[in-house]
Amino acid sequence: MRDWADFNLAETQEGGVSTLALTGALRVHSLGNLDTKLDGVSPGFQRIDMSAVTDIDTTGAWLVSRFARKHDAQIVGESEQARRLFAAIGNLDESEPVVEQRRGLVTRTLDEVGDVIVNWGHGVVRVLAFLGALIVASGKVIRHPSRLRGTAMIHHMQYVGVNSLWIIGLMSFLIGIVIAQQGAVQLQQFGAEIYTINLTGRLSMRELGILMTSIMVAGRSGSAFAAQIGTMKLTEEVDAMRTIGVSPMEALVIPRVFASILMMPLLGFYSAVVAIIGGAFISNFALDIPFFTFLQRTQEVVPITDVWIGLIKAPVFALIVALAGCYQGMQVEANAEEVGLRTTQAVVTAIFTVMVLDAFFAVFFTEIGWK
Repeated sequence: MRDWADFNLAETQEGGVSTLALTGALRVHSLGNLDTKLDGVSPGFQRIDMSAVTDIDTTGAWLVSRFARKHDAQIVGESEQARRLFAAIGNLDESEPVVEQRRGLVTRTLDEVGDVIVNWGHGVVRVLAFLGALIVASGKVIRHPSRLRGTAMIHHMQYVGVNSLWIIGLMSFLIGIVIAQQGAVQLQQFGAEIYTINLTGRLSMRELGILMTSIMVAGRSGSAFAAQIGTMKLTEEVDAMRTIGVSPMEALVIPRVFASILMMPLLGFYSAVVAIIGGAFISNFALDIPFFTFLQRTQEVVPITDVWIGLIKAPVFALIVALAGCYQGMQVEANAEEVGLRTTQAVVTAIFTVMVLDAFFAVFFTEIGWK
C-alpha cells in the first residue's frame, strides 16, 4: 500500500504554538493533491513539523519550502536527507511574470524610424560594396574578354530584349493612344489640336518611352534576375561556384548587367516609336489627321536632342534594374519565402530609383539647355 503524504494541524501544550504536522512520504509519486489541500489551510501556525515524514525527494522539499515561506513558518523535525535537499534548493522563489512596460507612441515611433534609418544606411553600404565588386569584375572582363560568358549574355539579351518586344510594344501603343486622345481633348479647347503631334512625339521620345520600358523590364526581367540568383543561393549553387574557383560575379551578374545595358537603349527607342505610331493611329480617326502626315510632322517637331536624352538615360536605367535584381538575389540566405521577399524588393527598388533618376534627368537636361 502506497504511503500517501498528508498533514494535520494541532496546537502544542507548551506555549500554545500552532503546528502543522506533515506525515507520510513526500515524494512525487505519493504527493497526490497535497499541494491543493495545503493551499486551503488557514494561516496562523508558526511551525511545520516533519518528524513523521518517512521519505522525501526534491519535489516534496520544494513544496514544503515554498509553503513555509508563504506562511512564514519554521520547519522542525526534518531528517538529514530533507535538510540537504532544503540546502540544495536554497532560497529559490517563484519567478514573477515579467510584464513589459508599454512604451509611449512617440518612443515607439522614434525607435521604428531609427531602425529604418539604420537598416537603410547598412543597405546603402552593402549596395555600394556590391557595385564596387561589379566594377572590379567588369574591369577584369574588359581586360580579358575571354572571361566574358558570351553564350550566357546572348541568352539574357534575348530574354531582356527580344522576348519583351510584344509586351513593351503593346503597352507603348496603348500609351501613345492615351496621350494623343487626352492631349487632343485639352488642346481642342484652344483650337490647337494640331499640337497633339508635338505632345505625343516629344513626350514619347524624351520621357515615357524609356521610362515605361524601364518599369516593364524591372517587373519582368529584374524580378527574374532576383528569383534565379536567389534560388541558386538557396540551393548552394553559388557556394559551389566559389568552391571550384568560378566567380559568381563574372558568371551570374556581369552577363545580366551587360545584356540589360545593351538592350535597354534599343527597347526604349522601339517603345517611343511604337507610342508615336499609336498616337498617329488614334489621330487618324479622332482628329482627322492622316496617319503618314502625323508621322512626317513628328519628324519635324521632335528635335534630335530628345532622341539623345532617351538614349543617354537608357543605360543608366538598365544598370539600376539589373543591379537591383542581382543584388537582391545575392542577399537570399534563409528559405524560399525570402526569395519571394527579395524579388519584390528588387522590383520596388528598381522602379523607385528609376523614377527618382528620371526626375533628376528632366531637371538636369532642361538646365543645360536641352529643352
